[in-house]
Amino acid sequence: MTGISSRRTARSRNRQSNDEDPSSQTHNLVPNLLRERRRKPGLLRVAEFNLKAILGFCVLGLFIWLVMYNSLWLRDNANLPRVVTPLPAPKMMDLPQFQGEHRESMYWGTYRPHLYLGIRARTPKSLMAGLMWIGLKDGQYFLRHVCEDSDDLRTYGWLRHNGRDYGQQVLVDQDTHISTSFLKSHEIGSGYGGDWAVRIDANLDKSPMNEVSLENGHFFFYLADEGGYPLTIDQEAFDLQKSSRLVSGSREDVGGWELHINSSDDMEIHYAGFKTSHMHNLTDLVQRTLAVQTRRMGRLQLPDTFDISANIAVFQISAKLSFKVDLAFVSGVGLKTSRVAERVKSLTGVSLSKKLNEKEDFFDAKFTRHFNLTDKVGLEALTVGKASIGNLLGGIGYFYGQSKIALLKSTDNGDGENFISYWPAALYTAVPSRSFFPRGFLWDEGFHQLLIWRWDIGICLDIIGHWLDLINVDGWIPREQILGAEALSKVPDEFVRQHPTNGNPPTLFLVLQDLTVGIERNIFSPGESDAIAAFLERAFVRLEAWFQWFNTTQSGKEPGSFYWHGRDNTTVRELNPKALSSGLDDYPRASHPSEEERHLDLRCWMLLAAKCMHSISNLLGSTNRLEKGYSLMAEELSNFDYLNEMHSDGVTGVYCDYGNHTEKVKLRWLEVMGNHAQRELVRVVTEAPKLGLVPHIGYVSLFPFMMKIIPSDSWILGKQLDIIANQSILWTKYGLRSLAKTSSLYMKRNTEHDPPYWRGQIWMNMNYMTLSALRHYAQEDGPHKERASTVYKELREILIRNVVQNYHRSGYLWEQYDETNGGKGKGSRPFTGWTSLILLVMAEA
Repeated sequence: MTGISSRRTARSRNRQSNDEDPSSQTHNLVPNLLRERRRKPGLLRVAEFNLKAILGFCVLGLFIWLVMYNSLWLRDNANLPRVVTPLPAPKMMDLPQFQGEHRESMYWGTYRPHLYLGIRARTPKSLMAGLMWIGLKDGQYFLRHVCEDSDDLRTYGWLRHNGRDYGQQVLVDQDTHISTSFLKSHEIGSGYGGDWAVRIDANLDKSPMNEVSLENGHFFFYLADEGGYPLTIDQEAFDLQKSSRLVSGSREDVGGWELHINSSDDMEIHYAGFKTSHMHNLTDLVQRTLAVQTRRMGRLQLPDTFDISANIAVFQISAKLSFKVDLAFVSGVGLKTSRVAERVKSLTGVSLSKKLNEKEDFFDAKFTRHFNLTDKVGLEALTVGKASIGNLLGGIGYFYGQSKIALLKSTDNGDGENFISYWPAALYTAVPSRSFFPRGFLWDEGFHQLLIWRWDIGICLDIIGHWLDLINVDGWIPREQILGAEALSKVPDEFVRQHPTNGNPPTLFLVLQDLTVGIERNIFSPGESDAIAAFLERAFVRLEAWFQWFNTTQSGKEPGSFYWHGRDNTTVRELNPKALSSGLDDYPRASHPSEEERHLDLRCWMLLAAKCMHSISNLLGSTNRLEKGYSLMAEELSNFDYLNEMHSDGVTGVYCDYGNHTEKVKLRWLEVMGNHAQRELVRVVTEAPKLGLVPHIGYVSLFPFMMKIIPSDSWILGKQLDIIANQSILWTKYGLRSLAKTSSLYMKRNTEHDPPYWRGQIWMNMNYMTLSALRHYAQEDGPHKERASTVYKELREILIRNVVQNYHRSGYLWEQYDETNGGKGKGSRPFTGWTSLILLVMAEA
């Protein structure tokens, strides 16, 4: 086991003293983060002439560049703690492919996914827009703005969204049906980023089943400038019969701009202008203003006042339901070539209707080309497939701010705080859930991109590039990104700080492996292949650093073993200490966390990472010992005999974690004496733990199967199929449960306040990976080929059926599904993160 056997223990983390000899560290597969790398002809199309001379000049030039780059970098970052020091490497987002036309075309978007409708630009201090409306629930009025489960909307989400310049969304609030459409346009005279339009179409559901509660609709559309630039409204001349302009302003990025309104319906419009820097409190600001006016005037309306130097303008549009209104934002105004009237006309009324219809047709045609579901699923499933990709793309957000990094308990940052701020950074990312998790999650993102790269490779690379730019000098990426005041407003304080000892499954390698294989199989156009190759070449140094962080900080005592750091070994509250960094939260591990642990899933993630790094090295033409190191590590981690020795009992064919474990652990109520008698639920251990395999069967047990490590002719493969198909273990009528019914912790609470999460529920990401492996083994010659094919077809069918039925019954895709309640959706909703993988299940991709 050379290359792994002498890896440092977790205690030494990933720092290396200056007097260490890197060549003596045989475990260190990536000894230098910045190095010269030779490239051979082929993908990069090096011309065939005096190659040695060219390489000599290149090496010399690279050496000079590295010396200068590192000198400047060290000068600028000399006083920064390592944890908040960026990796000294060229940024991904500085690549030419992300500049120019691409950057401008992606400038505006529905990049505020935590709102029912929110628009902003991809810039730190943006001009932002959003929609609010008055809803009625239980006889009381509520202002809708931020996506909240408590609003109890019957459904909301994007039916279609292409991720770039078009989206169509439906929201159903009690008996009010609201359709919002978004369209971007770039015409002659437009400023940077172009123009955009929003159509709001509100109708009453007058079906006999509904008691109509609201006859008049009250909608509030606003523009707010984060940069504090003042907005202008001509209060005395505000007459829509004479002008459609609502508000105007000017910014350095887009130049002069105006917002116009157009509708053929009778409307009453009121407005208010505010000056504030607290954009995350806009709901409260508008709500308080309405309350004051209602008490004063007896009417639910804004006061028609505008603060001096106001940087927020809110417009109340009141009309009898049903009605339709168009709002057009035009940039670059104030010049003779602006053509404002023509551009506004093209973004409203009949012209807008025509453009929206064209975009809808183009979306449907592209959907058919990319996923080809016509002969694979029915019409109901087709609708869910479109909503899956539409919601995932419509849930992409842009965030800017600084992560809070937890400090060790023995230190602080000098002012009594227990955190230090990461460097200011931007993140363009798909979010798992607009209501519960409207921010970036590292391990979710890899699953998101499995779908997005098939739709738009440019968006995929853009998102991954943003994530890779967050790597620090040690190779660590904060696993949860909570950037900016709006994102912070949705997260409890105890979950904000990120711990630099904790990782997250490196699922981005799932996507990068797909892209590498795709180039080899010529599934991309020449332009796409070149863009991917350039991306991978720039990304390689960052991926090396990330890989090495895992290879050192998450390594176990036993050669070739790994374990998730961050479990609490002192807790008296948790039945089984959580492994949050694994992504599987409360999935049962060894009862007593220790450095002797071996986590099976992390070992398999490391195998994926090593294989992917080896593939990328080959693609880029690397021939140094680094490439051989990745190959060697992949070979060792996929060694079937060694895997069985470390993680299988050799009789049942079941794979498990290893650690210090006992089953004799319970939560028990104990009386606590104090000023007031009270009870607390505490952990009680009645038998000493022992080192050994952890006897829980679930998703973790399937990782060697999911990663296709098991030979197709092995008897263990047959046992794995038995585990999958056994209704007493993992199989349900709705998909594979996360933990076997035979487990002592099946559906057990972990604390008084923590209901079971990964202890029986059905999750789409792990079912998707299992399906992928089943399809692989169904195509491999061997004694289990036919059975794998049968199980694959049955599992695919029940997953599709349950998700589709839940969507049409509830109006949502869900975070998880509950076999104990008829397969009903559970957890957060809408959850169109990895649950959107149901589209790839339908497409058999």
